[in-house]
Amino acid sequence: MDNWFKSKWFVRILSLAFAVTLYAFVNVSETPNSDSTFSGSTTSTETLEQIPVDIRIDRDSYVVSDVPEEVDVTLQGNRGSMTPYILQRNFDVYVDLEGLEEGTHVVELQHNIAGDVEVFIEPKTAEVTIEERASQEFTVTADLINQDLMADGYEVVDYSVDPETITITSSASVIESIGSVRAYVNMEGVDESINNRELPISVYDVQGNELNVGLDPESVQVSVEVDNPSKSVPLSVETTGELEEDLELDSISPNEEEVEIYSQSEVLEDISEVTTEPLDLSEIEESGTVEVPLDLPENVQAPETEEVEVTVEVEGANVIENVALEEEGLANGLEASYADPALEVEVTGDASVVNGLTADDINAVLDLSDLESGEHEVPIDIEAPEDVTATGNVEEVTVEIIDPAETAEE
Repeated sequence: MDNWFKSKWFVRILSLAFAVTLYAFVNVSETPNSDSTFSGSTTSTETLEQIPVDIRIDRDSYVVSDVPEEVDVTLQGNRGSMTPYILQRNFDVYVDLEGLEEGTHVVELQHNIAGDVEVFIEPKTAEVTIEERASQEFTVTADLINQDLMADGYEVVDYSVDPETITITSSASVIESIGSVRAYVNMEGVDESINNRELPISVYDVQGNELNVGLDPESVQVSVEVDNPSKSVPLSVETTGELEEDLELDSISPNEEEVEIYSQSEVLEDISEVTTEPLDLSEIEESGTVEVPLDLPENVQAPETEEVEVTVEVEGANVIENVALEEEGLANGLEASYADPALEVEVTGDASVVNGLTADDINAVLDLSDLESGEHEVPIDIEAPEDVTATGNVEEVTVEIIDPAETAEE
């Protein structure tokens, strides 16, 4: 034996054998789910998820419930035999209910995978219910949701559903439990009519639970007539503050007596007039026209009239001093003598007019027509521009009419 270990060829052969053994051990340890042999045959395991389940029964006569829609299928066997099923999924998983009567049954899920491949289906069985198929017509109701979120001022006038009825197919017990058949229309932000919008149908039982049933057709067309009602109402002007002391409000009125407003019908019914936002009189210095915004109630619009013109007429007063007297009608040869009364004239009227008047705009006249020699009380006739009232601080003047000829004779 010692001589063998001294031989380099013996050591080399022993090392090679040890290496092959170690390689085989490591390979088997890393692939515990596969069996390896020197002949090259391999056993593999592969799980395919979400495989649909078919139901084999006379569907024209029966309805089946509680069959799982999808299952997981695990394949085990020779890799070559499994590959077509893995890549192409050309097999079926099904429950065979042919020949079973109405009622509840525990059935095994089956497959049509052939060959030497082992098949494990999860779940392996299912408790299913077989019921007689039934069909019935139901009226479809359009459910208009979020009507309170429609565009401001808009409301629903009417709606229609086409077709008005559909056929629902399911088990007799499900058909009997149906409480409502609805097509939902979202009205949020809507500001125009909806024409023939295609919508899906939802079916609910009397407790409000949604049902999975057969529908014919599966959708309907819904039209919704939408309107933006309006009416004309009187317009009034609101004020705040006070005019300056030397001004007096004569009149204030909008240039348009009515305004067209828009809103829902029930809102419009309660509105008899619309006002402006308060006009601050403390900012008014003279008569004129100003733009004032409308003060509209909530959910009311006036798209054509955001502001209105308001005419304001104010009266002012002004005292004009040193108004000169003018003589009229004194006969030839006569003279008039009187003391200057230092006439002051108070003028009232449109503030924009009276505030600009001066003594040159006022005529204070003494009518001396037909007066003879002697002393006379002559009224002062004051003339002012149109629409201005003028009052003097002196109403009449004592005038002496002198005839120079008579004076000379004396």
